[in-house]
Amino acid sequence: MKHIQIKTEDRIANIFLDRGKSNAIDMVLLEELNTTIQELQVDPAIEGVIIHGKEGFFSAGLDLIALYAYNEAEIKAFWTLFLKNTKDLASFPKPLVSAISGHSPAGGCVIALCCDYRVMAEGNFIIGLNEIPVGLIVPDSIFHLYSFWLGKANAYRFLLEGKLLTPQEALTVGLVDEVVSPNAIQTAALRKIKSVTQFDKETWQSCKLNFRSELFEQLSVNQEETIEKILAQWWRPSTRSILKTIIDNLTNKKK
Repeated sequence: MKHIQIKTEDRIANIFLDRGKSNAIDMVLLEELNTTIQELQVDPAIEGVIIHGKEGFFSAGLDLIALYAYNEAEIKAFWTLFLKNTKDLASFPKPLVSAISGHSPAGGCVIALCCDYRVMAEGNFIIGLNEIPVGLIVPDSIFHLYSFWLGKANAYRFLLEGKLLTPQEALTVGLVDEVVSPNAIQTAALRKIKSVTQFDKETWQSCKLNFRSELFEQLSVNQEETIEKILAQWWRPSTRSILKTIIDNLTNKKK
């Protein structure tokens, strides 16, 4: 694979996101992640999965530079797969842990939200959903995913203001489960997943799917209408202008 590396040890699959410095999400990374999750779900040799970022970044979210250049068919395919990938990750029956090694806004946060446990590195990092200030519509399914962990009131407030949280703030509101030093994050994630893989697998997985049944219903709703709203907003001049400004700022930082 081009943007994902997989290392299996002691029946735990480690997925390492590996796209550039910040693991920004484009169509290729999304396709590879979705394929990997589907394969690991049916692999009897795998008892649990940890998703890793890289130093300083779990994932910076959507690669706006790449997505801005997509044509109508490409951007529709991307959003369709993004919502499918969210549903597939959230309904993954085996224990799933994210080792949030740094910044994790927007799409990076969505990946982490799908997991059972989130371990985040301490430091000057942010996590949260900031789509609205960027001019992007937040699907109802993502609101339900966010509120599954934060409660509806906090999810509502945080989404509407595009709030990004520090690791300690995220820990306080229940967005992450543990905050550790950056050099201890892989150890902490492995310890967390080992704490649940010791249980009877059928019992644990059955209960997980049971507890998430209402969330699955929200994530499984036909998304065609939502995608059309997202696309209509995506092509509006006001949204394109906001995106272009963000892209110009990102491009200037790279120079």
